[in-house]
Amino acid sequence: MAQRIKMAELSVDETLLRFINEETIPGTGVSVDAFWNGLSAIVSRFSEDNRRLLSERDTIQQKIDDWHETHGSPLSQMDAYTDFLREIGYLVPEGEDFQIATEGVDTEIAEVAGPQLVVPVSNARFALNAANARWGSLFDAFYGTDVISEEGGATRGSSYNPARGEIVVERAQAFLDEALPLSFGSHCDVKEYVMGGAVDALTLEVQLADGRTVSLANAEQFVGYRKVDQTTVLLFENNGLHIEIQIDRSHPVGAANASGIKDVVLESALSTIQDCEDSVAAVDAQDKVGVYSNWLGLMKGDLAESFEKSGKQMTRRLNPDRKYVSTSGKSLVLPGRSLMVVRNVGHLMTTDAVLDSQGCEIPEGILDTMVTVLCAIHDLKGTGAVRNSRTGSVYIVKPKMHGPKEVAFTNDLFAAVEDALGLDRFTIKVGVMDEERRTTVNLKECIRAVKDRLVFINTGFLDRTGDEIHTSMEAGPVLQKEKIKAEPWIAAYEDHNVNVGLSSGLEGKAQIGKGMWPKPDEMAQMLETKGMHPLAGANCAWVPSPTAATLHAIHYHQTSVSDVQQTLKGRAAASLTEILTPPIISSEMPSEDQIRKELDNNLQGILGYVVRWVEQGVGCSKVPDIDDVGLMEDRATLRISSQHVANWLRHGICTRDQVMESLKRMAEVVDGQNMGDANYSNMAPDYNDSTAFQAACELVFDGCKHPNGYTEPALHAWRRKFKERSRS
Repeated sequence: MAQRIKMAELSVDETLLRFINEETIPGTGVSVDAFWNGLSAIVSRFSEDNRRLLSERDTIQQKIDDWHETHGSPLSQMDAYTDFLREIGYLVPEGEDFQIATEGVDTEIAEVAGPQLVVPVSNARFALNAANARWGSLFDAFYGTDVISEEGGATRGSSYNPARGEIVVERAQAFLDEALPLSFGSHCDVKEYVMGGAVDALTLEVQLADGRTVSLANAEQFVGYRKVDQTTVLLFENNGLHIEIQIDRSHPVGAANASGIKDVVLESALSTIQDCEDSVAAVDAQDKVGVYSNWLGLMKGDLAESFEKSGKQMTRRLNPDRKYVSTSGKSLVLPGRSLMVVRNVGHLMTTDAVLDSQGCEIPEGILDTMVTVLCAIHDLKGTGAVRNSRTGSVYIVKPKMHGPKEVAFTNDLFAAVEDALGLDRFTIKVGVMDEERRTTVNLKECIRAVKDRLVFINTGFLDRTGDEIHTSMEAGPVLQKEKIKAEPWIAAYEDHNVNVGLSSGLEGKAQIGKGMWPKPDEMAQMLETKGMHPLAGANCAWVPSPTAATLHAIHYHQTSVSDVQQTLKGRAAASLTEILTPPIISSEMPSEDQIRKELDNNLQGILGYVVRWVEQGVGCSKVPDIDDVGLMEDRATLRISSQHVANWLRHGICTRDQVMESLKRMAEVVDGQNMGDANYSNMAPDYNDSTAFQAACELVFDGCKHPNGYTEPALHAWRRKFKERSRS
C-alpha cells in the first residue's frame, strides 16, 4: 500500500507527490505550497458541484426511463416527447445569437484545416510518433499501404520493389498536378525544377521533357527552399498546408525519376490530442503518474524513448523545427511537430491518488486539469528546446459533458486553476466533445458557456451512439448496429454540429472536428471515403496513425474548407426531431440468425478489448474483429457494444443463456487471435477464473445500471482486482 502524505487539507499518494514536487514544479515558478493549497481549495470548492451534476444526470435519466415506461416508444409521439424533455430541463431555452471571443489561438487550430491525430499519452513511443507526425512522406504512405495494389508485381516486401516504387512516384506526381498544377503539362513530364530570379525574389521554373519551360499555375504557391546534404527541398503551400518536393539524383529513388524527386513530404498532422482518457488505462496513482510524466516530457521537450527496430537500437525524441529560406530571401521557420492538445478525463470518475479532508477520493477531472496545466507551464515559459504553443495557450479537450451546466462548470474550474497557478485568464483553452445527446441538443448554449476559451467542437459519433442507446434504453429494442449508422439522427447530428459551430463564429477561430477512422490497415478505403469530412465543413478530423494523417492531408489539398464553410453558413438548421428520434426497431424484429451474428460481433469486440484493458493495462490498440480486420478500439466502441447487448437483453430480443453461450464461444475466438502474445492469458475454458471474462459479463449483464452506459467504473474495478491478484 502506497504511503500517503498530508499536503494542505489533502492526503496525497507519495508517488504522485514526489512526481509533482520533484519533477513537475521546478522551473514553473509555482511553489510547492501554492500548488497544493490551490488544489486543496479547488477540491473544496468544486467537488460538491461535481457530485451534484452527476446526480442530475441520474435524475434526468430516471425521468426519461419513467416516461418511456408510461408512454412507450416516442416514434409516433415526438412532439409530446420533445415537450417532456423541455419540461424536465433536458432541453434548455436557446438564447440570443453570439460569436465566440477566443483570443491567442495558434494557427493550426484557428486558421489551417488538416488532420488531427489521437494517441494514448501513456505510451511514450506512440506519443512521440504522433507529435512528430507534423510532416510525413507521401512516398512511404503510398508504398507501405494498400492505397497501391500489389497486383502486377507491385508487391510489398522486405526489400525495395522498383515496380511498386514507380507506381508510387506516378501517384505522387498526380497529387502534385492536383495540388500544385503547372501552367501547362504535368509533373509526370518534368525534367528539372529550377530556381531562379534574384536572391530576394526567388522564382521557380519547370523544364519539361519536351524542352518547354513552364511555371506553376499559381506562382505564389512556391514559398521557399532548403538544402539538406545532397537534397534540395522545394517548399510549396496549398490551402494553408505545406508540401516539400525533395530532389536528390544521387538517391536510388531520385536517380530512377527523370525529375530527380526522391520524395514528396506533406504537412500532415497539424494537431495531436495526447489522450489521458478513453485510450489509456489509468486506475491508480502509479498509472496516473505514468500518464502525467509523458505529458510533462512533451511540454518540457525532453521526452525520449529508446527501442529496438530491425535489430538496431533507436531513440525517439521530439523533432526540431524546419528551417528554410523564403522566396524573399528571409529565414522561414515552420513547426516540426504537431500542436499538442491534452484530453483530460470527464466529470464521472474519482481517483484515490488524492483524498480530500474527509478521506474521500477527489474528482479525477479536477486533478487532471491541475496537473496537466502545471506541466504545460514549462512550455509557456519556453524553457525547453522546442515550443508547443507559440501564442501562450494550453489546450485541453474536455470529454463526456452533458449539457450547458457541465460545460459552465468546466469553464469555472479552468478559471480557478488559472488563478491557482498564476496564469492569465483564458490561458487555458477548451475543446468541447459533442458526444452526449444532452450536449448535442443544447450545443449553442454549451458553446456560450465557454465562448471566451472555446477552440474546438467535435462530433464523437462512437460515444454519441452509446449515449443514444442508453438514453433510450426503456424506449424499446434498438436496431442492429449497422442499421443504426444509417438512421437519420446521425446525419442530422453531424450537420447540426457544423451549423451551430459556424453560426457561433468558430470559423477562423476554432476547430470543427469529425470522428476517427477506425481501420488503420484499410488506408485505400480511408482515402476513398474520409474526404467527406472537409466537404462537410470540418477543418479537422481524427486519424489513428501518422501514415493515416499523411494520406488524409490529401483531402485538405483537394478541398478548401474555408470555402465550404462559406457555402454552409446559410444552410437550414438540422431537424431537432430527427436528432431526438431514437434508433429503435419500429417493425420487423431481427431473425434468430441475425440475433446470433449480432451477439457474436458485439461480444467478440467486447472481449477482445476488455482482455487487454483489464489484464494488460492497454487502453487503446488494434483489436481484430470477428473477421480478423484490425480496428482501433477504445472505451467508446466498448460503450456501444455493451449497451447494445444490454438493450437487447432488456427487451427480450435475446436471453441471458444466449448471451453467455456467445460469450464463451467468442472467448475462444479471442484466445485464438491472441495466441502469439506471450503476455496473454486465455479466458477459456476457466471462465470463472478469468478477470477479463468476468469484467465483460458485468459490462453486458449490468449494462442498464451503468451511469449513462459508461464502462469506466467496471473496467477500473476489474483492473484493480487483476493488479491486486497479480501482486499476491
